[in-house]
Amino acid sequence: MNFDLSDEQKLIKQTVRDFAEREIKPIAQELDEKAQFSVNLTKKMGDLGLFGMYLPEKYGGQGLDTLSYIIAVEELARIDSSQAATLAAHNSLGIGPLYYYGTEEQKMRFLPKLCTGENLWAFGLTEPDAGSDSRGTKTTAVLENGEWIINGSKIFITNGASEIAAGTTVQTVAKVKAEGSKEFTTILVEKGTPGFSQIPMHGKMMWRASDTAELYFDNCRVPEENILGTFGKGSSIMLSTLDNGRLSIAAMGLGLAQGAFEQAVKYSKERIQFGKPISKFQAISFRLAEMATKIELGRNLLYKACWLKDNNKTFGKEAAMSKLYCSEIAKEVADDAVQIHGGYGLMKDYDIERFYRDQRLLQIGEGTSEIQKLVIARKVLE
Repeated sequence: MNFDLSDEQKLIKQTVRDFAEREIKPIAQELDEKAQFSVNLTKKMGDLGLFGMYLPEKYGGQGLDTLSYIIAVEELARIDSSQAATLAAHNSLGIGPLYYYGTEEQKMRFLPKLCTGENLWAFGLTEPDAGSDSRGTKTTAVLENGEWIINGSKIFITNGASEIAAGTTVQTVAKVKAEGSKEFTTILVEKGTPGFSQIPMHGKMMWRASDTAELYFDNCRVPEENILGTFGKGSSIMLSTLDNGRLSIAAMGLGLAQGAFEQAVKYSKERIQFGKPISKFQAISFRLAEMATKIELGRNLLYKACWLKDNNKTFGKEAAMSKLYCSEIAKEVADDAVQIHGGYGLMKDYDIERFYRDQRLLQIGEGTSEIQKLVIARKVLE
């Protein structure tokens, strides 16, 4: 077993780390405080080649492997989860379905401009009454005279409403069978389509500098050829997309845990109590040791899942395990880091306060921890 990163992966890791330290860290706190999505940072990430990293060059990508992409997400989350969320959601949930299920015409039409950072694409699955139960979708699509007529709404959609949000892939109910079961179909809806509204959501506790939206469809008409995949296969398309997305959310958890750990180590060496740094006390050093162990285990699990995917092996179980474990240890490590900071960890002057808030979505988004356990249980009981 070879755990070494390739020279290319090491370069990506260092390049993204330098970018995050130089471009994101100085303004992360301000963007969080203002709840401001940064178009400028997004375009800079595009200039760095972070969008569509795993796509072939013919579509505007870099032709890199999954692990290289996951390392990039991890390094951004080490500094700021909002920017990591923008990258992860766009690559895995936005670009992913188009690349894996789009026609050649759709790929050439959409993907090149989605790899530059000038446009973002969203994943329209969650609804007010359809979260963990993705088959609870109520948004409908009726084919009439060569057009899909879409009615309904989506909620908590990342990259759905900023000025560079170009559209979304929407899961719809396109047919209800006689016995009452639904057939789901995915449809591409572009910004500016009549009847399509993109509304920013405000008042978030976490990822405050990312773009989260409500989407509304009121007799929204799109061409028949905007179907993604085939009729009735929408649910399988969306759920398989989530398998890939779980890797990027795991990377966000891992990166956040790494960043929180590094802050805790630094503070423990600087904070003097009873005449010496608190890092010298066994209670603190043992806590740091446990944090480091959790991070190492998370990284090994996630990187193995990426290896499985890159080698065309089944990876759904490992993706769910990675998402579950890395999101849970992000919570634990962030909590321990706040404890080490003491009262200062509760103040916005310290980045760990933001990390503590940002980690909380990781156990909810792209499948709750409970849903991950359900997925894993099904796999191990097959």
